[in-house]
Amino acid sequence: MGRKVTVAACSLNQWALDFEGNSERILRSIEIAKVHGAKYRLGPELEICGYGCGDHFFESDTLLHSFQVLRNLLESPITQDIICDVGMPIMHHNARYNCRVLFLNRKILLIRPKMMMANYGNYREMRWFSPWNQLRQVEEYFLPRMIQEITGQDTVPFGFCVLSTKDTCIGSEICAELWNPSSPHIQMGLDGVEIFTNSSASHHELRKADQRINLIKSATTKSGGIYLYANQRGCDGDRVYYDGCSMVAINGDIVAQGAQFSLNDVEVITATLDLEDVRSYRGELYQSHMPSEPRHCHRIKVDFSLSNGDDVYLPTQQPIKWHFHTPEEEISLGPACWLWDYLRRSGQAGFLLPLSGGVDSSSTACIVHSMCVLLCQAVEDNNSSVLEDIRRVVGDDSYLPKQPKELCGRIFTTCYMASENSSEDTCSRARDLARQIGSTHMNINIDMAVKGILGIFSVVTGRWPQFRVNGGSLRENLALQNVQARVRMVLAYLFAQLSLWARGKPGGLLVLGSSNVDESLTGYFTKYDCSSADINPIGGISKTDLKSFLLYCIEKFQLTALRHILAAPPTAELEPLTDGQVSQTDEADMGMTYSELSVIGRLRKISKCGPFSMFCKLIHMWKDALSPAEVAQKVKHFFRMYSVNRHKMTTVTPSYHADSYSPDDNRYDIRPFLYNTRWTWQFRCIDKQVNQMTTDTLKQ
Repeated sequence: MGRKVTVAACSLNQWALDFEGNSERILRSIEIAKVHGAKYRLGPELEICGYGCGDHFFESDTLLHSFQVLRNLLESPITQDIICDVGMPIMHHNARYNCRVLFLNRKILLIRPKMMMANYGNYREMRWFSPWNQLRQVEEYFLPRMIQEITGQDTVPFGFCVLSTKDTCIGSEICAELWNPSSPHIQMGLDGVEIFTNSSASHHELRKADQRINLIKSATTKSGGIYLYANQRGCDGDRVYYDGCSMVAINGDIVAQGAQFSLNDVEVITATLDLEDVRSYRGELYQSHMPSEPRHCHRIKVDFSLSNGDDVYLPTQQPIKWHFHTPEEEISLGPACWLWDYLRRSGQAGFLLPLSGGVDSSSTACIVHSMCVLLCQAVEDNNSSVLEDIRRVVGDDSYLPKQPKELCGRIFTTCYMASENSSEDTCSRARDLARQIGSTHMNINIDMAVKGILGIFSVVTGRWPQFRVNGGSLRENLALQNVQARVRMVLAYLFAQLSLWARGKPGGLLVLGSSNVDESLTGYFTKYDCSSADINPIGGISKTDLKSFLLYCIEKFQLTALRHILAAPPTAELEPLTDGQVSQTDEADMGMTYSELSVIGRLRKISKCGPFSMFCKLIHMWKDALSPAEVAQKVKHFFRMYSVNRHKMTTVTPSYHADSYSPDDNRYDIRPFLYNTRWTWQFRCIDKQVNQMTTDTLKQ
């Protein structure tokens, strides 16, 4: 009958500028797609060079090497008899474009430049690429000589056009175009395009997966059609983790789903679908909704069919129910996969974590444990590339991990850095958790180093600072806390570099940080303390979510030591103990609770609130707990802390981006780091509003 088509969408773990590895993964995905009978293969955005090249997109080398990879793909026998849709940067009329290149049997069919750029949040595409603003217009693109030699073509179509095969019509969207209110699929659908494709580089955020799924379901519910979505997966060299979720939908139903988190470098999902289902769905829908003057897309005719003549016995995919991970599962899986990508690609031999016995460092430890669980499962599933990477990391070509706990002992070192201000409770909690996850654990006392540094200060100045409880000033109290925290950072890096050497093993360790998003927001950490590390898997996650994650780990991994950690009040343990017990707590130091900070953080970033507008929202949100005057005090206190400490964000450890209210100064949350911390005008507006509300209340 010739109406059923088999299509493939791929999630690839590409790495910025790894042209050789990227090329191999693209070819492997095409090979798998063909084995499953696919006649159209879609890959993620900018897959040839990697999406996260940043300012390397300015370099002519990036364009050159991308074309060299394209030449290899065109020459490969693997790419024959299947339409291949790959992503790469291309310069046209001296402007760079983020493009899709579609080719078949050594001929380039068309080059489709991105029209609607992602230029918000973590994305800065307008810095490197121009948007193609000439809707439904096509120009000639003159191919480089190295490509002409293979294709025999001098020019190919470049612009907003669609493919018209012998049996259907295919149109492309690129990533952010799906999220735009005037998405191209709307007009393409009205012009008869039956298959929409979307190549994407969409990063993971907690509770985000349903948004892209709803958009794709909505797109095909409104206009009918088949929608292929291919997303990158993995850490390609930056703070974000691309979380796969490649999928195929038809007429509002998801019929094929890829994994959101996986250690597989190549994942290909295929679906066989009936084009008549699209035509029947549209037949009634379009009868009364066709525009009076439809705007036609330029069609590129292709002498090729996605369907076969005899397909009556070929089964088609049926709708499935999408499985969504809980936020706790997302924390367990996303950062774990990101850590593994970073470790295997960095050439280091494992991780070192200062484990304090608190919620934050315990969360980082549990994520590493989850990573080891995933690795062992992958080895059990005969993933040879994962096993090869593990053996390279541990430096043993015959090593075969059998249990996550045993693997953890090979690649994960934890250390409790005690001082005279540390309690036995936190020491035992750290020790118990290390024993349950299997890390190589050390107890290190830092008092000797702290006293040595203070001794140097005393020799020079003739003064010895004292804690506040011993009669010292606030300046002395803070300085003494900072010395302890910074000594821990220095020792962490020393042990990361030399602990394996001391054990007669090769390599060094990456230092892991463990400050959460709320502490970063207020600056409640010492600059260049243990929060200063190589990478931080929890730097974009709130304290509230981390506590829920640890509760999940108790049940999922049977880590019962976490019960005592969750029951203890959060503390830095930098001030003297009182009768052997902790007298310092985080929330008392910060002047607000972690739950309050989560609300304030979301208002600051997501709702774009300054001090006055935040106050105006919070007087309603917190009306049952706080008076307007108390709300005003909280808001002022937060903005003072935030502005005084904002400079710390310029040096904060690169963190896994997990939440939309992250204060990461790198490019997500771009703000000054030198503020007028008095906020005189803004706070005056708040005070006037409080006075007005008080007066109005008295009049009632």
